[in-house]
Order: sequence, then structure tokens, then C-alpha cells
Amino acid sequence: MVRRVADPTSPGTTNHPVIAPLPTTTVAPAPVYTTPAPVYTPPAYTPSAPVYTPPPAYTPPAVQASASVYYKNCDAARAAGAAPIYAGKPGYASKLDRDNDGVACE
Repeated sequence: MVRRVADPTSPGTTNHPVIAPLPTTTVAPAPVYTTPAPVYTPPAYTPSAPVYTPPPAYTPPAVQASASVYYKNCDAARAAGAAPIYAGKPGYASKLDRDNDGVACE
């Protein structure tokens, strides 16, 4: 900005431009928000007596009846009253199933 003096003949005045100072603005700093750091509080130690846990009692496996039944031939299976014998049942053997349909001694 340039300002000129109005009367150049008055004493003590010059015809030089005068620069007016620029207005200044002051910006307030942004507020700084801080949160306190979390404080670790360890759990309270309370000693306790050890707890005795007895070992599990051993129980032997139950003795199972023999699931393996053997018939020498179909006459033996019929004499025992087991014929016909279906696949997956005790006593079934593929040698007793002539037509391989899953039923022995038909």
C-alpha cells in the first residue's frame, strides 16, 4: 500500500511514498488435548493351598465274549442253528457264500 502526503510544500514533508505497516493477525494455537496414560494395576496375589487331585482309578476293560465264530462248513452252521448267516454277522465267511450275495448257507 502506498500513501502520498497531501501537501508537498509543507515543511518536513517529502514527496516519497510512505508504506503503511500491514495489519497483523494473530492465530491462537490449537488446543492440545492429552489423556493420561493407562496405569497397569496387577491383580492382587492371594496364596492358596495346593489342591490335591487324585489320579483316576484304573478300570480294566470288560472281557467281551468271543465274537469270532467259525463254522467249518454250512452243515456245521445249520447244526448250530446259525444258518443263514448274513455278511457282517459272527460266523460269516465268504467261503460259505457260494453266490456272493452277502448271505451264507442259504
